Amino acid sequence: MNQPAAMGDFLRKRRASLAPSDVGLMDYGTRRVPGLRREEVAMMAGMSVTYYARLEQGQDVNASDSVINSLSRALALTEVERKHLSDLSGIRRQTTKSARSRPDHVRPGTKRLIESMHTVPAVVLGKRTEVLAWNAAGHGLVAPHLDFESPEAPSLRPNMTRMLFLDGPTRSLYPHWRSEAGRAVASLRLLSGRFADDTDLAALVGELTLKSPEFAVMWSEHPVANCMTGHKTMHHPDLGILELGFEVLTVPDDSGHRILTYTAEPGSSSAGALARLG
Repeated sequence: MNQPAAMGDFLRKRRASLAPSDVGLMDYGTRRVPGLRREEVAMMAGMSVTYYARLEQGQDVNASDSVINSLSRALALTEVERKHLSDLSGIRRQTTKSARSRPDHVRPGTKRLIESMHTVPAVVLGKRTEVLAWNAAGHGLVAPHLDFESPEAPSLRPNMTRMLFLDGPTRSLYPHWRSEAGRAVASLRLLSGRFADDTDLAALVGELTLKSPEFAVMWSEHPVANCMTGHKTMHHPDLGILELGFEVLTVPDDSGHRILTYTAEPGSSSAGALARLG
């Protein structure tokens, strides 16, 4: 993935999304182009307009920590967005050489853990949002139309983001599909910055951009979010409407593995439905 270009795109999108009043500047009426001017961002970040323009044009990488922090303050970035900008800048990246990634595998201990969670649907995701493993309840909740053993074979392995955009049964699970899709794209953007040299991740983005106009539009807006907890409404083909909370537990190593779990309020109809899944 072209990191300088991605960094420039991110800066342009964030600059265009801000009004002068958002960052404490005087607004002197309607602007020909929405958002802040380059000169205003450069001034607030304490750098020359020429240097900032080079960043937006994708001509500069390996910006220093102080540059990233200054830009983050000028553009009112969240901590998640600041980290994403840092990833895109190339800071502390030891190599820019891309290599074909080897298929990932779930750790045996992680698999035993989710298998012991009988009434809690759980899915182990790799860094490309591919399904490395799921327990019976997780499979029954998110992909009952697929073979339970499919995560075992890399060539057949489901991918949660791909299914959300390209798989009809998965799309039908979400009554509020656009909100779910937006969250998935924002999370994938974060991963693309963190694992910039992963060619399989770049290939996934390319595939979805070509096959899904909806994905292409959402991706072009460059959203970024670390979706670790929240609420999902699902319309399950057998269980009906489910109101669920989700939590993402990150494995504490550099594998990028995450455990996605679903829970429901005790005593609710959704909780009873999850118990039947298990």
